[in-house]
Amino acid sequence: MKKRTRTRQPGGFTLVELMVVVVILGLLATLVAKNVIPFIFRSSVTAAKMDIKNISEAVDLYRTNNHGKLPESLEELIEPDENGETYLKDMTQVPKDPWGNEYQLEEDPDRKGGYIIRSFGPDGEPETDDDITNLNLHDSPEQGR
Repeated sequence: MKKRTRTRQPGGFTLVELMVVVVILGLLATLVAKNVIPFIFRSSVTAAKMDIKNISEAVDLYRTNNHGKLPESLEELIEPDENGETYLKDMTQVPKDPWGNEYQLEEDPDRKGGYIIRSFGPDGEPETDDDITNLNLHDSPEQGR
């Protein structure tokens, strides 16, 4: 009688092989996250600085048209004037900072006639190191870190 030889067909992956793949994917995800998160932080700070610069220009224009008077609030910058123009062009509401908080407008106690436009930064808390203002627009995006 002939002997049958069974040829072993390759099976699936072993548990060890799957674990090695999972570990490698975890390491890759860690490396990507480590490089992407600081970029996202810097881009949020840059976006806030751009918003503050635009709002500051709108406040300056408002003051020019209103004999040096500051607006009572940033909402005045989106209210149409007698010509139907707004100071914050093409906006129907005052923008929020990248962290979802409202920008603040206040008089600058250190400069006569000066003002401060402030974002409370990533932590959302006032008067902390990560606040972004029109006075520190040229600081490094890593401020507060």
